[in-house]
Amino acid sequence: MNVILFDNEHRINLLPLTFTRPQADIRVGILTIRQKWEKWLDCTASTITQAYLTQKFPAVATERNLLIAGSVCPTAELVQAVKALQIGQSLVKDNYVIAHCVEDVSFTAFSCCDEKIAFDGEFTTIDFVWDIFSKNETELYADFELLTKGRQSQPLSSTNTVFAPENVFLEEGATVECAIINAKNARVYIGKDAEIMEGAILRGSLALCEHSQVKMGAKIYGATTIGPYSKVGGELNNVVIFGYSNKAHDGFLGNSVVGEWCNLGADTNTSNLKNNYDIVRLWNYKSKSFVRTGLQFCGLIMGDHSKSGINVMFNTGTVVGVSANVFGAGYQRNFFPSFHWGGGTTPIQDFKLDAAIDIAKRVYERRNKEFTDLDVQIFYSVHNLTEEFRQIDYNLIED
Repeated sequence: MNVILFDNEHRINLLPLTFTRPQADIRVGILTIRQKWEKWLDCTASTITQAYLTQKFPAVATERNLLIAGSVCPTAELVQAVKALQIGQSLVKDNYVIAHCVEDVSFTAFSCCDEKIAFDGEFTTIDFVWDIFSKNETELYADFELLTKGRQSQPLSSTNTVFAPENVFLEEGATVECAIINAKNARVYIGKDAEIMEGAILRGSLALCEHSQVKMGAKIYGATTIGPYSKVGGELNNVVIFGYSNKAHDGFLGNSVVGEWCNLGADTNTSNLKNNYDIVRLWNYKSKSFVRTGLQFCGLIMGDHSKSGINVMFNTGTVVGVSANVFGAGYQRNFFPSFHWGGGTTPIQDFKLDAAIDIAKRVYERRNKEFTDLDVQIFYSVHNLTEEFRQIDYNLIED
């Protein structure tokens, strides 16, 4: 069985996070959507994505291919329905296209095969950026069951105070000392070689992925996911960090999504509730305007490689693009385009592309990784794709 996860029409609503990755590489719960399908189907999945991303994320086709929407999270019932598809069949729920079984991968994934198979079960879809944190609890439970079923957790140290320890799972090499963990009505997953330092207080569902770290005295409320090789401190509430990113110092981050290779400076704070308790509006790349999220709580959405300086104050419902550097006194505006530099009372200017690439290379080197020529080309592509957003006078747009 050859599995290919395809970008669908919802990909544009997931920008800026999908500027640098296929939809299937969004992390929600513990795993990325790609990793979920790979574990459920015992396979290695490739992707059909945007042209400028295909060299880094190529599609691999065979004579029989299962094409699955990269926005769809698997369940046991859905997996069985997908596996039962025959060539020339599509799986749909109402008007939502879930999967196809085809020989020719040039088949338009947005349309359907001649024979449609209806699916009536429930499953999670990630169609908007705010779905990532608002649906994180559901997916964290599902991933916890998938990863721990039939396995034995590593023992928790007696130095910890733990409520409902049966809901806590430690992978090999995980270290937790002198922490308070309240896992009642929750699931807590501590990944391989991850560390929770002394004095940390955790309440609700949490995924701390491999080699990540919770700093001393941190306060974390669920449902929160800290992707691999990340560091967090201060206060977090219902946050998803994709990986390789740091919020290592004091400051509040709530109802937010942070991509990879980001860094939030000391005392960066994010508002997640408007003073008038109104529904939060968020920048949307498809409409090129602010749209209603339907949520009262919504904080920061930050694309890959972006950073904030010390004492930065993010407004409720803020979107920061790719490789932006946000700093300056006062509240930041609600949309900060890719490759911009400055903010607040500091004049905003374009972030020179060569300088942004040099910084990305140095950040990769610190993690013993290489920022390859393919990564450089993706930066060039994203820079070109986002040029129009750097030209807009956002003072004329109401949020």
